[in-house]
Amino acid sequence: MPPRTSHDTNLIKTLELFVAIAETGQVTKAAQLLGVTQSAASQHLASLEASYDVALFDRKSRPLTLTQAGQLLFRHAQKILGSVEDLASSMRHEGPQSISVLRVGVLASIATTLTPPLVSLAKTNFGVEDLTLHAGISEDHDALLRTKRADVVITSDPFYDMDGLERHPVLQEKFLLVLPQDYRGPTKSISDILEHLPLVRFAGSTSVGRRTEQHLRRLKLFAPRVIQADRSSMVTACVAQGLGFTILTPSLLIDGFVEKMPLRLKPLPSAEFSRSITVVARENELGSLPSDLARLARDTLVQQIDRQMGVIGLDALNTDPEITPSV
Repeated sequence: MPPRTSHDTNLIKTLELFVAIAETGQVTKAAQLLGVTQSAASQHLASLEASYDVALFDRKSRPLTLTQAGQLLFRHAQKILGSVEDLASSMRHEGPQSISVLRVGVLASIATTLTPPLVSLAKTNFGVEDLTLHAGISEDHDALLRTKRADVVITSDPFYDMDGLERHPVLQEKFLLVLPQDYRGPTKSISDILEHLPLVRFAGSTSVGRRTEQHLRRLKLFAPRVIQADRSSMVTACVAQGLGFTILTPSLLIDGFVEKMPLRLKPLPSAEFSRSITVVARENELGSLPSDLARLARDTLVQQIDRQMGVIGLDALNTDPEITPSV
């Protein structure tokens, strides 16, 4: 019979401690990370080595290094702990309490607007007890989904390069011209505006920044990089102060109008372009929650855009979009 750990040993906790020690090279630091005493961590490690009758670490080295047996166990432990996490993710949605833990990523520009109704939906309709919200940009959501630190995201990227996901459209929205409220210069073309105001833009590392850059290239326009930011509130604050103009969608403007920033909206004077907002979740894990969340997000955003921006904001929306790759 192959060796095994004692029935008194919590194997999963022991493996978690072993992996933490291997990654930090210190028993003390690993114990702190997992919230146990150094003595308890040492006992877990000693029990694991006794069970397999091997030395897992070279105690003479500082930081601790794995022996050959330790390297073998480390590879297996990572697989086991990954499988346990997958199992927990799948099983927590079964039984009377369908979803007890939920981790959600939300676009920062709409997080304030969506958080209260999202929390109400999760707790009232799905019995969620432990809800974690992450505000960020679509690049943040990519990392959250890939590392399984989020179960569902409300994002501007459908992540078509990732398998095993379900996608529920929220809305599609056109980009608008956003000017300081007291600007009285020409608005017939972006090139005319550029002669009077610089373009305040999203950073090129963001999807909005890249989309804007692509649009300018199609128009064969060059806009000097004067002011860049990675949050819509920072961009709109600069425009409100007369430091430039920008090109944003209605949902990216919500916070600015809620804060009563003096902004003036107009349709783009040239060819239109748009972006979509989509609820993306790992497939078949959350029941009807992703589709319910998409409907909630759509209704809440449309109401807020109508309240803050009126007709021009609503004219920029398509609330029944097809899910197609962005161009």
